[in-house]
Amino acid sequence: MTGAQEVNSAWRPALSRSVILRHDRVRDTDLLVLPERVVVLRGSAGSVLRLCDGANDVGAIVATLAAQHPGAPVADEVPVFLGRLRAEGWLT
Repeated sequence: MTGAQEVNSAWRPALSRSVILRHDRVRDTDLLVLPERVVVLRGSAGSVLRLCDGANDVGAIVATLAAQHPGAPVADEVPVFLGRLRAEGWLT
């Protein structure tokens, strides 16, 4: 995992205090609004981050997404994605 931290399935990710998840109606896409920066999210990234509320652990997030997207490789991809965002400091 280049640039990502190891992710424990019991970790309960939440957006960092300085990060806001917003939906841009004009672009019809989700955004992460950071101090002095905006990150445009692609694909299902917004759906994943909406589950990062500090109450759901990584295992529950993966299970929810697997039920919503049968056959998708969420068990492999979601922990890596969350680890990358944690390494950026966007998730606690």
